[in-house]
Amino acid sequence: MDFDRVQDRISWGQGAAARSIGSMTDAYRPCGPSDPLSPTNRFIRLHAAFSTPRGGFSRANPYGSALWYGHFDGKYTRPGDYLRQRDRLFFVAAQQDLLPILCVETNRWLTISRPSTVPGPGGPAYGGLTASTTIPLLTNWPASVIGAAGAGHPDAGLPTDGTVPYWTALLPAWEGVVLSPSDLVSDDLGRNAVISASELTALGWRLTLKQATV
Repeated sequence: MDFDRVQDRISWGQGAAARSIGSMTDAYRPCGPSDPLSPTNRFIRLHAAFSTPRGGFSRANPYGSALWYGHFDGKYTRPGDYLRQRDRLFFVAAQQDLLPILCVETNRWLTISRPSTVPGPGGPAYGGLTASTTIPLLTNWPASVIGAAGAGHPDAGLPTDGTVPYWTALLPAWEGVVLSPSDLVSDDLGRNAVISASELTALGWRLTLKQATV
């Protein structure tokens, strides 16, 4: 069996299907850790359609699910690319041989930075966090942010205290940038969080975020 030819035919077939049922979509390829959807990063327009992993086009994606199958010619794309279709934005999570293209729909824009310490005169480093004492890692990266099950306990333990929300964030990996617990996250809604757990998978980063006031 000519594997390359089979994969090429699959890609061509997906592209042909997208031209029939899909919509025009702009594809962006990040070229650095900042602003992956900069106009200079757009490299192609192509037809694309998106279906649910369970049910195809016959049912809606359920609440809390960001995963979609992408139907488009995968010869032009690779994992980590972003796809903008009208008011929807996805990133390509995986293009595995002979399998559907796995995409993640995004709903937030994240900026991630690493806290640094400020040395005090004649003493150890000061542990406070300010905008001037952080090192940017990723800036304005679209990501999927979904509420995680459970919540943290209030710090003060007072009756009026609310629990601390947790979220799960999915976003592409960028070569050379390693995200670690205690890194700081802010989103386009003005919320702040701290990474409490980070996992680099074959599909990109999966982060657990704990809401914080910084």
